[in-house]
Amino acid sequence: MTHGKRNTRYFPMCSILKDTKTISYKDAFEWLCSFDKYGWIFGIERITSLLEQLGNPQSELKVIHVAGTNGKGSVCKYISSILQKAGYTVGVFLSPHVERFSERIVVDNQEISEEELALLVAQVRPLAEEMKQNNNTPTFFEIVTALAFLYFQNRTVDYAVVEVGLGGRFDATNVVTPLVSVITNISLEHTDILGKDIASIASEKAGIIKDQVPVVTAATQHARETIEHVARERNAPIVCIDRTMWKRVSHTGKYQEFFIQGAFKDYTVKTSLLGQHQGENIAVAIAAVERLQMGGVYIADGDILDGIATVTHPGRMEIISDKPLILLDGAHNPDGMSMLAKTLKEDFSSHRLILVLGVLKEKDIKTMVSVIVPLSDVIIVTKSANPRASDPLFLKETIERFDENKKIYIEASIPEAIDHAKRIAKQKDMICVSGSLFTVGEARSYLLSGEMTAQSSIR
Repeated sequence: MTHGKRNTRYFPMCSILKDTKTISYKDAFEWLCSFDKYGWIFGIERITSLLEQLGNPQSELKVIHVAGTNGKGSVCKYISSILQKAGYTVGVFLSPHVERFSERIVVDNQEISEEELALLVAQVRPLAEEMKQNNNTPTFFEIVTALAFLYFQNRTVDYAVVEVGLGGRFDATNVVTPLVSVITNISLEHTDILGKDIASIASEKAGIIKDQVPVVTAATQHARETIEHVARERNAPIVCIDRTMWKRVSHTGKYQEFFIQGAFKDYTVKTSLLGQHQGENIAVAIAAVERLQMGGVYIADGDILDGIATVTHPGRMEIISDKPLILLDGAHNPDGMSMLAKTLKEDFSSHRLILVLGVLKEKDIKTMVSVIVPLSDVIIVTKSANPRASDPLFLKETIERFDENKKIYIEASIPEAIDHAKRIAKQKDMICVSGSLFTVGEARSYLLSGEMTAQSSIR
């Protein structure tokens, strides 16, 4: 059994990449963002080619690979925090970011520095440019994925917790052979890319399952059947989390406690992340950690409890202000909005709700609106700086189809919407900002610093 031991094999990036021509962070970031226009192009051929030229850094990593519709980020945070408490050096790759690009690539809770990112880009750029000249242009996400794997290799992390970007089968992260594969849950999303029904989407996400690699999932019904079928085909042992395996036992406005039924023992855990659905996320994370334990990784019970208790996840069910009470949640699909609505009804029903809403054009806006509008007393529709943001007037008209008497205001930007909400908020009111991570990212930046960061609209 391998005991937890803090990894001390860290060498400065400048010494590792001493032969690489240096560039400034500004130039590196601008170059990286120039690939954002290529959007999502499915397939792992480009990322495979790029990584081969970099020496396949991902092959040296011990990976926990996390896919699913909702809850991926929370599960990644729980797993990485538990491993850190056990004494391991842990890299985390998340997407998208909320405020800063550096949130995507983290080692032991420290975001990648501007200097380190610039050094990595200097190494990757000539390879990506050559691929571009050969009409094999890598996408923004593929390049960022390569940067993350290279960084984790350079930092010699003990474990890397890697979140899937979109889908699974053809996602750029699906070049790893993980220790554990996780599929949180499945609901309708990106139907133009992943498929029109739950079974099709589940099939795409089940594409991360590898031969004989353990799988943990909280998917239900048809999605679960699809995942179980793929797991059987690949001789992958599977753990299915269902609603009987977790229960909320107490909650306040600041934290909640859950009873979790584990494979070896039961746990009573405390988390500052809000919403009953965190019980499912925690149960999934513990099940994944238990699979690591079964593989010989030493993790004590106290590491699990402490790891879960110390997790924070900005922009997801986050109380960012008490006076006035402001909740930020990046719900961006019907399932996520349903979770938000459930939390508001169960935990904040005594408050009059002022909703600040900004959604992307391609989302299922009608369904999202139908879920959240009945709970809202006042709605302020707005748009983020992202070019895919839906027109606030369209949002207003969509809401009025459900409730023509609802009090709705239009504001042209997130800061104006936040200021409006704060002006009209009374002592017992709650302001909830939601609809997309772009909206929440800009709101969070503005609320904390009084200005928006340019990076909050880059994905």
